[in-house]
Amino acid sequence: MVRVFRHHIPVGTIIQLLADAGIFLGSVLLGVYVQLAPYGASASAVFEAGIVFALLMLALNSAFGLYRRDEAVTFAVIVGRLLLALALGSPLAYLLFYLMPGGQSAQMVLGYTLLYAACGQILLRQVMFTARSAGIGARRVLIVGVGTEAKTVEESLKTLGYPRYAVVGFYQAGAGEASALPSTQRVYARENDFIELVRRLRVQEVIVAVREQRGGILPLRELLECRINGIPVTDLAGFYERVRGEVPVESLKASWLIYGQGFAQDGLRTVIKRAFDIVASTALLVLASPVMLLAAAAIYLESGMPIIYRQERVGRGGRTFMCLKFRSMRADAEKDGVARWAAAGDSRITQVGRIMRKTRIDELPQLINVLRGDMSLVGPRPERPCFVTELKEQIRFYDVRHSVKPGLTGWAQVRYSYGASVEDASKKLEYDLYYVKNHSLFLDFLILVETVRVILFREGVH
Repeated sequence: MVRVFRHHIPVGTIIQLLADAGIFLGSVLLGVYVQLAPYGASASAVFEAGIVFALLMLALNSAFGLYRRDEAVTFAVIVGRLLLALALGSPLAYLLFYLMPGGQSAQMVLGYTLLYAACGQILLRQVMFTARSAGIGARRVLIVGVGTEAKTVEESLKTLGYPRYAVVGFYQAGAGEASALPSTQRVYARENDFIELVRRLRVQEVIVAVREQRGGILPLRELLECRINGIPVTDLAGFYERVRGEVPVESLKASWLIYGQGFAQDGLRTVIKRAFDIVASTALLVLASPVMLLAAAAIYLESGMPIIYRQERVGRGGRTFMCLKFRSMRADAEKDGVARWAAAGDSRITQVGRIMRKTRIDELPQLINVLRGDMSLVGPRPERPCFVTELKEQIRFYDVRHSVKPGLTGWAQVRYSYGASVEDASKKLEYDLYYVKNHSLFLDFLILVETVRVILFREGVH
């Protein structure tokens, strides 16, 4: 893993990005060389056009989730998304080439460029799938613990893309530790020499999957020796933060929040984020204004007024504000005054509202909240005061998410499906805590790119 502005990015993802960039740039140069070189055209003349094409396609691939490691998708789905990105990128690339030096040559060979790029990307993914299946480049991991946490860690590692983690065994932390693993699992008893086991299994990382660590249950001296000898030792909180982009609430301690790195709320960061919110929300309001006018007309024609729904939500520091949304439910959805979670197939949602929710059009008026300063473009989802009171009583550290402004989109929104229960809220809090701890403009940009994927593939919609 490589930390970029406090966000963890797998080395494999960086290599894949660079490989794709080379494929896209090479496709433009190869297209000109093969098709136009006999007529005197030079591949070097379209180098700038190739760079622009590579950047455009990398952005589209990212928006389609092609660089996520924690999403288990089939090879056919990946190929489909690759081809869809190329189909969407081709007209955009054609227009951009028109504005660039040497762009006319790039336009003439765009069809060949797309063919070369498609073949190169599919071949690269096939090589990656083959290497993953064969275990090539897998990082050998020893898990300390045999309980529920250890089983969950192993299941999480199985969902990762290439290069993956290979669990070589489980080391029993304590004699009385209850095992949640099948009897066929490779489990090593506490009597085994830990250091010798690490050497024999050629372990490259140790993950401590034990929630209760008091009472001498862990082989601390041996773990320290591993660390000194260059073998990383990771606890549960560190593992989930680094690999899954979340902070597990159940294993979290107040001391980790107090003394741990991150949770930066400095003035410069606040000013830069506010400036970005103002510029971006203004531009989005201008671009989205035709869609917003059509949505307003559709709501009025189907169910009359009101068009805009105002609802009290909790913002930064626990202060409340009126959140603006296009009305997607019947006007009498809560005529009894009782707040309810939205559910799948909710009968209160209108036909127009159902379409708006699937495309997230109903949330566009929140851009006005962003301009007002009530919200940010990126941050935890704002909840209603009655739900916040309930969740604070049932979920530890829930109030930490209110240390930043709520967002129109966020890390939890793009990483987890729509939440409609206390259990869902607890899971989404784990992603919110990761964002609060590691938030930066770089992470905000990644979230905005992933939001496109969520909208395109209608993920997490109710």
